Amino acid sequence: MNLDLSWILLGLPAAFILGWLASRLDLRQLRIENRRNPKAYFRGLNFLLNEQQDQAIDAFIEAVQQDPDTSELHFALGNLFRRRGEYERAVRVHEHLLSRGDLSEADRQRAQHALALDYLKAGLLDRAEDALIKLEGTPFEAQARLARLANYERSRDWPQAAEIARRLEDAEHGSFSSRLAHYLCEQAAAHLARGEVAAAQEVLVQAIDTAPSAPRARIELAHLQMGQGQATLACVTLEAALSACPPATPLIAAPLAQAAVASGRTVTVLARLQEIYEQTPSLDVLEALVTLQAAAGSSNTSTRDWYVHHLEREPSLVAAAKWIAGEKLEHEQFHPQVQRALDHAVKPLTRYRCAACGFEAKQHFWQCPGCQTWDSYPARRVEEL
Repeated sequence: MNLDLSWILLGLPAAFILGWLASRLDLRQLRIENRRNPKAYFRGLNFLLNEQQDQAIDAFIEAVQQDPDTSELHFALGNLFRRRGEYERAVRVHEHLLSRGDLSEADRQRAQHALALDYLKAGLLDRAEDALIKLEGTPFEAQARLARLANYERSRDWPQAAEIARRLEDAEHGSFSSRLAHYLCEQAAAHLARGEVAAAQEVLVQAIDTAPSAPRARIELAHLQMGQGQATLACVTLEAALSACPPATPLIAAPLAQAAVASGRTVTVLARLQEIYEQTPSLDVLEALVTLQAAAGSSNTSTRDWYVHHLEREPSLVAAAKWIAGEKLEHEQFHPQVQRALDHAVKPLTRYRCAACGFEAKQHFWQCPGCQTWDSYPARRVEEL
């Protein structure tokens, strides 16, 4: 018993010393690793701030290799790969994160969202769709739904886009009524392309009910009615559009003038557009007034007086060019050259410009071809902005 006790008394100090030495060795190793990791990390950060992405990626890869469990470095590396267009490498980084069993639920959701963005940027829409669906019920749900909405719009899957838009509206992420009306108008266009006029008309009426203050559905319904020989009905539809959406008057004026002439309502519509023009001058309303006054039997000089009236109110190269087109100049032999130069100069001024990205086009778009934003084109032309 005495022998056993002596061994225990001798062993305790020895065990303490060995434990202390082991802890010191571990601490030393930890300090060495900690010195290396921040150094590689901060070197990568420095490269990134200096826009040296290749060197930043190399530094972050080194940091990740030294400490594979650091999730933040993985996220930084994956985002760098995505920004550089190296989507396959970004996918591998985020898939590696998702495969880790020790990843927290918040980081797992974050990695799932990052992976979905990788697929979207790479154009792998099917995989992106699957990845985005997995984000339902997470803090990334709203972002995922918006991404799915953009995905469906890009693939022109309007029923699916409408379903997501309704979910977003129900979750109080904004009003999507105008966009839902656009989706219905796109479906109406598809019906018309197949010759299904009645179905197209029904969908356009539904679009008007969905967003009564949106002008597109009424304008397209009036166009359909004109094609069916229902000029009076088209005129009524467009006059309702004037009341429902005054800012869209420049877009409504030309088809309204056409419908008014065809239906014999020239005088009534002329008076209404003249009243609108006096309050808010516009080049398109000006052209509609010239058309209606000519149809009402006014002389050519009288109709062209509208251009002079416009110039008195606002400086406009477009109106000046149109007025000069019908004038006799002192040196008439040079008129064609002068007119050609003026017409060339006014072309950029008659375009429409996207308020979101600045993309310009000859025609008005409900969805910008450049940035895919809805209702970003003002109804007025570049000269009037």
